[in-house]
Order: sequence, then C-alpha cells, then structure tokens
Amino acid sequence: MLRRSLALAFAAGLLASPAAAQKLDTLVFANLKARAIGPAIMGGRVSDIALDPVDAHAFYIGFATSGVFKTSDNGYTFSGIFDNQATSSIGALAVSPADSGKTIWVGTGEANDRNSSGWGTGVYLSTDGGGKFTNVGLKNSKSIARIVVDPGNAKVAYVAAVGDLWVNSKERGLYRTTDAGATWTKVLAAPAPYDDRVGAGDVAIDPSNPNILYATLYARRRTPWSFAAGPTITDGKDVGGIFKSSDAGATWRKLTNGLPAMTRRIGLSVYAKDPKIVYAIVETELGGTSNIDDVQSKSGGVFRSDDAGATWTRMSPLNPRPFYFSQIRVDPNNDKKLYVLGFMLHVSEDGGRTWREDRFAKVHPDNHAFVIDARDSKHLLVGTDGGVYQSFNGAAGWAHLNRIAAGQYYRIAVDTVRPYRICGGLQDNQNWVGPSDTRSNNGILNEDWIDIEGGDGFDRLVVRGSTAAPARR
Repeated sequence: MLRRSLALAFAAGLLASPAAAQKLDTLVFANLKARAIGPAIMGGRVSDIALDPVDAHAFYIGFATSGVFKTSDNGYTFSGIFDNQATSSIGALAVSPADSGKTIWVGTGEANDRNSSGWGTGVYLSTDGGGKFTNVGLKNSKSIARIVVDPGNAKVAYVAAVGDLWVNSKERGLYRTTDAGATWTKVLAAPAPYDDRVGAGDVAIDPSNPNILYATLYARRRTPWSFAAGPTITDGKDVGGIFKSSDAGATWRKLTNGLPAMTRRIGLSVYAKDPKIVYAIVETELGGTSNIDDVQSKSGGVFRSDDAGATWTRMSPLNPRPFYFSQIRVDPNNDKKLYVLGFMLHVSEDGGRTWREDRFAKVHPDNHAFVIDARDSKHLLVGTDGGVYQSFNGAAGWAHLNRIAAGQYYRIAVDTVRPYRICGGLQDNQNWVGPSDTRSNNGILNEDWIDIEGGDGFDRLVVRGSTAAPARR
C-alpha cells in the first residue's frame, strides 16, 4: 500500500515542490493503519487506578505513556478509551459517585518525577462512562498529580497541577471547577515569585464534608543531568507543605504542628469512616536527604493526625524513594491498616508504627498506584512498572492482568531479514525481539517474542541481519 501511495504521489506531481509536503503526507499515510504486535507480556508504568463506585466489576487504568483502559468484567478484558486524544501520558483519574459512575475525569501528564515522564494537555471529561472525552481546560498544566470530585456533585472537581517537570511555568497549583470544567479557579498556589516553580502535589477530600480539603504544595525541576526539589529551587524559602481548607478552597492555612519544615513531595490519605484521621507521607530536607536505596527518611516519613490536621504524630521514618513514589493509602474500613508504595509494597497493621515489606511472588517492582475497594477491603489493585495486578484476598496473592499491550518503549530497531524483526528496549521491562509478521492466522502472539535480558531497556542496535527463525505456522 505504501508503494502504491508513493506511485500515486509521483503521478500527481506532489513531489515537485516542498510546499506540497503536507498533501504528500496525507496521501501516503492516510490509508496506513497501526496494528498492535506486542508484546503484551507486561504493561508499562501505571500512574493511577480508579474504581467505578457503582459497578463493582468496572475500573479504569491510567498509564504513563499508554492512555486509559477500561474493564467492565473485573479485569478479564480491557479496552482503550483514550486513544484518539492529543496525549497518551496520564497523571490522574477520578470517577464521580454522584451520577452512577458515568462522569470520568482524566488529568494528563504523568506526575512522577522520572526523566522519562511524558507531558499532558490538560483535563479531559467524559459523561458517558468513557465513551467520549472532551478537553475541559488547564491545557498548559503539563502534569497532574491528583483529581478529587465532590461526592455529591459530579461537576465539582479539584485538580492538583504539579506543572512542567523541566522549566518554570505559571499553570501550577490547585484548581477548582464548579461547572464541569467550563471555568477554573486557582484556589491554592505558592506566593510569587515562586508560583511558577511550585505546584500542587496531592489533594484529598473529606468524604463526609466536601468543603474540607487537604492539599500539598511541592516544588520540583529536572535538567538532563540533575533533579532538584523543595527549598533548593525556592531560594531556601519553605513554601511547600500540607494545607487545609474548610470552605471548599476559598481560604487555606498551612498545617505545621508536628510536621517537619523544608518539605518536598508529600502524599495524603483520609480515613473514610472517620475523616478526622488523616495520614501523610512526607519528604523533607531536614537532616539531609537519604540514599536512593534507603527506605528510611532522616526527618520525614509517615505522619498521622487524629484531629483533622490540627496536630500530627510521626509514626515511622518509612519513605522509599520519595520523588518516584510518595503514595500512602489507609484501608477505608480499618484505620490501622496502611499501605505505602515503593519498590515493593509496605504494609502496616498498627497505624504505621511497624511495617512489613511484601515481596509478593511474581509481582513486578516499583509501585505507583494503589486502590482499596471500600465495598470489600480484600479487593486490591496495584499498578507497577510492569502493569496491573489484582488481589481478592487482601494481598495474600495477586493475579497479573497482562491483557493490555501497553509496554513503554524507549527505543526500537529493525533488522533486514524477511519478515523483518523488531528489537526494542522497554522501561524497567528488559529488551525484546519479535517478528513483524507470522504465517499463523492468529497473528503475532506473546510466544513469538524473545526476552534478550536487561533491566531498563534503552538503545538497541542491529549490527547485521541474520537468518530469521522459522515463522510459526
């Protein structure tokens, strides 16, 4: 088909001048269709997961580079519902409980501070369960860390925009809409001149009183050779931290009693049955930063408040690789059971005083997303660098939902044999080589792909073509 399109282009004289380049592109590529060839052995990095609050069999997966997928049969099958949008990098998902789960909010731009993080094009909204999405604003926010929705009003949402990872940008902070994204108000931001460096890193809502909100401010910036965060990029000023509003975001006060100063990234979790209980996982520069492999913070860690943020108690120094994780979840039916995400899953049964590290069998490391089903706390979903896993027995066992072809490629190369083979390196998922075609009516399957080792897969180079393995019949 490509040869035929080129022949038509020559016949039409479209190659005669550079001015016709756009017409040529349209003619050549209009009839070419992308096809999924795999491998679907793993997923890519998961940035967020959202349960349908009405349909117990439905949930949504947001990927760092692969858009949004939906299942309506508890993970047996998935469908991509965000493929036609301007970006495939996802930061946050939220499903409104106020309209039978039909309203889906998507914040684009992965908020993890990895040098491979993509950027977004704002907030998208669906009012038909993911059938159709519309961009509803904050197009220059670049990355969105969290979205929470008023549990009684699907049109009211709060968006934590952490902002551009690489350069200063103004569209940072916590935003509120009361009209489903038609208009936005910035309700929390750092004072000038730091408002272009400090974004909102997280936001949580009191499920019993939607006027009560907790949010964090977080400064961050990468360069090709470094990563800086917190007071380091705000001239030593301590403008980050945890803030609380009791009037739906109209006014805010900083929470400090029992919390460390000089903060960086912070994650939040409110206990559903008694929202006066709030947990935070706090990164701070006090005492110096920890080694990347050290899961203990010198002055930060896990903090708990029993009086709606008025005072805090440090429960543990646990805080694995904060710039990449900084996620904490409290069981909605047990305020003593906590989960902290890291290379592995950290679990506490005593309110964060002691922890065990769950090195669950055959579960991919690096955990970035985690949800607990309030209808049944034994039902858990965890999103990792290798896709999504599901448990129905409280994390005693996990099933890998490896039905989504969402691998996160860094680089690919091809050889010169027939059919030619594709060799590619994936983020935290090794290097793989597979065929461009087979003689099987089933097409290319996982078994056609060969793992050629590595950790993070990067550049690949095919030195010379070699005789291809016989195509599977």
